[in-house]
Amino acid sequence: MRLQSKVAVITGGANGIGFAATERFAQEGAQVSIVDFNEELGRQKAEELQSEGYHVKFFRLNVANEQDVQHTMKEIADVYGRIDILVNNAGITKDSMLHKMSSEDFKKVMDVNVNGVFYCAQAAMPYMVKQGKGKIINTSSVSGVYGNVGQTNYAAAKAAVIGMTKTWAKELGSKGINVNAVVPGFTETGMVAAVPEKVIEKMVAMVPVKRLGKPEDIANAYVFLASDESDYVNGTALHVDGGIMM
Repeated sequence: MRLQSKVAVITGGANGIGFAATERFAQEGAQVSIVDFNEELGRQKAEELQSEGYHVKFFRLNVANEQDVQHTMKEIADVYGRIDILVNNAGITKDSMLHKMSSEDFKKVMDVNVNGVFYCAQAAMPYMVKQGKGKIINTSSVSGVYGNVGQTNYAAAKAAVIGMTKTWAKELGSKGINVNAVVPGFTETGMVAAVPEKVIEKMVAMVPVKRLGKPEDIANAYVFLASDESDYVNGTALHVDGGIMM
């Protein structure tokens, strides 16, 4: 198994792409910590996987709270003795056109999607430095690369994620830590489920493979970047988007 005995932390790991990643990492032999704000769902999902014989634990966390992040990463490291993999998957949207977007909604998205990524990476990194190896995987979006109507806050946040990824790859590569980003395209998650059918049809029409992504498509990319197979991959932004903007 590609992640046998690795200790993985997946933020937003209780639903959507995050839960698909939790399942795939567990199937590949990892000991997975689901880190999520939704305690009820997180515990439910952890128990489901535990009943199937997988090594999964749940930790409730608001990634936008720096002190809580530090505490939770220490708690996970105390339980397992190490942290090998961090997947910064947690994210939110608060979509609106520029002239209607409130400063509060802009800040909320930045707090989770940028600050949360920073807090989690900063808290997990010392454990990886100590052991001389680690993988940090950050989740961006095609919106952060190409922009998207009604997503000033989200696009700005996901662009920042790519910038942080490349910076950390340069800072941490010599310490044995690989830092990469995954750039999902339009994917079948709860966020997309709320989009009108006509808009989804337009999305699909833009994609050369003529379908939306599935959470498993993104999770498979996470597995590769988390595994030893990607030890010479550093600072990349891996597009998993069906070729939407070639």
